[in-house]
Order: sequence, then structure tokens, then C-alpha cells
Amino acid sequence: MEALTPQTLFTGQQIIWLPECASTNAEAQALIVKNSATDGCTVITDKQTAGRGQRGNRWEATPGENLTLSVIWKPSFLAATEQFQLSQAVALGVLDWARSLLGPDAALRLKWPNDIFYGSQKLGGILIENTLSGAKIQYSVIGIGLNVNQREFGMPTATSLAWITGRAYPLRPQAVRLLECLERRYLQLRAGRLSQLRYDYLQSLYRYQQRHEYEVDGERVTGQIVGVDETGRLAVEINGQLRTFGLQEIRYIHSFEYFFPVRGNLCPTASECCILLVL
Repeated sequence: MEALTPQTLFTGQQIIWLPECASTNAEAQALIVKNSATDGCTVITDKQTAGRGQRGNRWEATPGENLTLSVIWKPSFLAATEQFQLSQAVALGVLDWARSLLGPDAALRLKWPNDIFYGSQKLGGILIENTLSGAKIQYSVIGIGLNVNQREFGMPTATSLAWITGRAYPLRPQAVRLLECLERRYLQLRAGRLSQLRYDYLQSLYRYQQRHEYEVDGERVTGQIVGVDETGRLAVEINGQLRTFGLQEIRYIHSFEYFFPVRGNLCPTASECCILLVL
């Protein structure tokens, strides 16, 4: 990838480009240990062989077709108890990037805590790893994987910009745009504009204030997402009772139509298939 020159104060001003690596987050952590990373240092690769996602999942991406990067920030202004504020800002930055390409599409949403969804399919994921110093966050490594030009996926739960629009996107300008969007939201956070960030996050939240089915403790329930608490736990009203959940404690049940592609195009004779998935 050619040199990146984002119009930012610090995010992406130091770029480490690797043709291949196991994990950009791991490479970023190594730079921190060596004291070689400036605030905003960005590690980007064409091929990640052992990318990590939420819940210990692996992030799969076809080499050279997507955006895979990690940004290092030093948010020492945040307390350890305020980690979700950073998660909100990052998720909104990525959503801003997607909206800059797809417009104000109602299908674009943030799936708690910070996945990027188009309809019921995943467009991108975020993994934030924080290092604490006492009661403050010393370093944050923000790993981001975004499906840009990939058109074939092993699961119907994934999608990409190219799949949605039928277009191919050069990766360099998209990486630049993403870094600029991320820094704008980070500066909002640093300036203390927490109410605006929270409002924007909730208004963009997948299934917010809608009744849907979930899996809780191995049982299927119907609930309505009503918010997210200060620590980032999802607040859901179930049977008139307000309950909060961590990452491993609730699963979304998705039902959506999926078209099976043939030679890169939609098969005109294929019937729509309703897929029921628990994520």
C-alpha cells in the first residue's frame, strides 16, 4: 500500500505497513513494549493470518481485499471505568466512514458493543485492548477489520461494501478516510462531548427500542434493547423487567433473507432462503 497522508493531527501520522502479519493488534502491542509508537501510530497489513475478534473469535479476511489495521492511542484522560466511552467513539468513527460511502442508509447500524452491521449482516468488527496504569488507561490498541472488496464469505452473516454496491474500492483512500473519521470522534471524546457521543451511539444502535428474539441462559426470549449502561452492559427489557448483560450473556437471534451468488452475480432463478442464526 502506498504512503498514507490523512488530514489528522496525530492519528495515522506514524504508519507501520506490513505486507503480512499474524495480528496487527499484536504488532501494535510489540511497538508499545519497545516504546516505538507515537500517539496515533497505525499498523496496517494486506494479510493478517491470525486476526482476533470479540469473544475470542478469529477475524477472517481475504488478503489484499479489505482494511485490516490497528491504531494506538494514549487516552490517559480516561479512567479505567470509562473504557466503554472509547468503544462508543471508535464505533461511531467507523460508522461515519461507512456512511460517507453508503450515505445515510437506515440499514447501517452499530451492533452492540461495536460491530458494524448492514441489515443483519456484519460489515466490520472492532477489538479494543486497553493497558491500564493505576486508575487510568495508558494505551489503547484499536483493531479494526472492514470488509471492502471481498465478495465471497463462508457464512451468510458477512457482507462487504463491494457486495452491497457492486463496486470495487481502492483501499488507500479508504484507509485515509477511516483514520480521519476515527480521529474526529476521538477528539469529541477528548473534549468531553460525552452526551453527544452517547446520543449518536444509541440512535445508531442495532435493534434499539425494537422487540426481537434473543438467547439468554440457553432459552429463547423476546426483549427490547432500551440502552447501554455506563460500563457498557446492554440493557434489555424482558417480560417487563430491566436486565443488563455482558458480552457472553446474551445472543442475538437473526432471521433474514440471503441470496446465493453464482459466478459473482445473483442467481435469477434461486429462491430466497430464510436463515435463522444465533450470534
